[in-house]
Amino acid sequence: MRTELPRLGHQVTVCPDGKAAVKALEKNTFDAAILDLRMPGLTGIEVLEQIKQVSPDTEVIIMTGHASVDTAMDAVRLGAFDYITKPCKMAQIETILRKAVEKRELKHKTLALQTRVQAAEGESIMVGRSSPMAGVQKIIGTIAPTDSTIMILGETGTGKELAARTIFQQSKRVDEVFVPVNCGALAENLVESELFGHRKGAFTGADRDHKGLFEVANGGTLFLDEVGELNKGIQVKLLRFLESGEIRRLGDTEPFRVDVRVICATNRDLRDMIKEDLFREDLYFRLNTFEIRLPALRERRQDLPELARHLLARSARRPIEQVANLLTPEAIDALLEYHWPGNVRELANVMERAYILAGGGSITPEHLPYHLTQHQEPDTLRFPTGRTIPDAPLQPRTLKEVEKEHILRVLDKHQGNKVTAAAELGIVLKTLYNKINQWMEEEQQRMPQRHAG
Repeated sequence: MRTELPRLGHQVTVCPDGKAAVKALEKNTFDAAILDLRMPGLTGIEVLEQIKQVSPDTEVIIMTGHASVDTAMDAVRLGAFDYITKPCKMAQIETILRKAVEKRELKHKTLALQTRVQAAEGESIMVGRSSPMAGVQKIIGTIAPTDSTIMILGETGTGKELAARTIFQQSKRVDEVFVPVNCGALAENLVESELFGHRKGAFTGADRDHKGLFEVANGGTLFLDEVGELNKGIQVKLLRFLESGEIRRLGDTEPFRVDVRVICATNRDLRDMIKEDLFREDLYFRLNTFEIRLPALRERRQDLPELARHLLARSARRPIEQVANLLTPEAIDALLEYHWPGNVRELANVMERAYILAGGGSITPEHLPYHLTQHQEPDTLRFPTGRTIPDAPLQPRTLKEVEKEHILRVLDKHQGNKVTAAAELGIVLKTLYNKINQWMEEEQQRMPQRHAG
């Protein structure tokens, strides 16, 4: 390794024993440490434990010619990246090192993406001081530091992914990856490959090896949204992982272990699905170690003013202190009287829309959707002839203004669901986001001129 690894592009430091290795790690940063299981002074397991204290980002690879696979797996459970048995070839070592590098690169890319998302959308936090939300936050604080499997239940738009991210941020795995996946959005014939991966040649079109999402999330947290959409065959494989910690790629004959915490969510009643033989009862009990029920927005109306200001600040991409007074008392009263079938997601869309229509100024009931102020359902809108409202002005309008009005109406109809709205509009989702972002940027450009005036 001292002579061959540098030829493969690695910088190598060789230490005579475990104590020397720990001292080296205290002084320098290393991507990986290859440890023999039996060494003078400290054993490989003891060095592994110390490395996780002094240099937790260093991936540890255990090399052994003595211990059983069970002992090597004990090392993996303690945080080792992988293990290799002696005698071994340099190609095997290089393969494991390449995997360690890929994991590190993926982690850095994920952190960078999370930073960009937070910068674009603002920090995602659970807002609410009502009794129902206090109960949710209390149970999250209790179970987040554990590795237990969690089931999050709630209506569409109540913030199930936000709850999962909050659990992740308060867990011991916060420095690892968080991988969200909407099970209902996966193509039915590719679900197994997407979740568990495949080997080259496993099926027609599999022209290379593919890592599944469980493997991508190794060491971190996998969030399975709409888990009730998984078919019975995939449910069996998910149950096997939860019981054994092992997965098997399509085309592989041998399973391998991954260390993943699973958080699930659904808006469906899984007990009814069990009665209809659509969901496995044993999987339900295995997933439901802890259950979190998110309240609908109508069940925590006292949180609505604070939540509306928070979402308005996120849409405006401004500190909440700068937008707190934009919502007039009349607008807040209108928000409180509405029943919010689309929950927080619908409220977020309403705040985004109101900010655009108000031009960054004070938001009144006139800037809210007609169905909200008139207590009608979005899909039964009827506009009286001659009624003058901001989203149906009588004065001449440009084509751009008409397009903007139509897009906002379709978003209202679908309670802020941009995927469904884009489909009805006949445009790709990216185009819809680009138009909304363009409107936001135009309002941001007007802000300095407005304040200066």
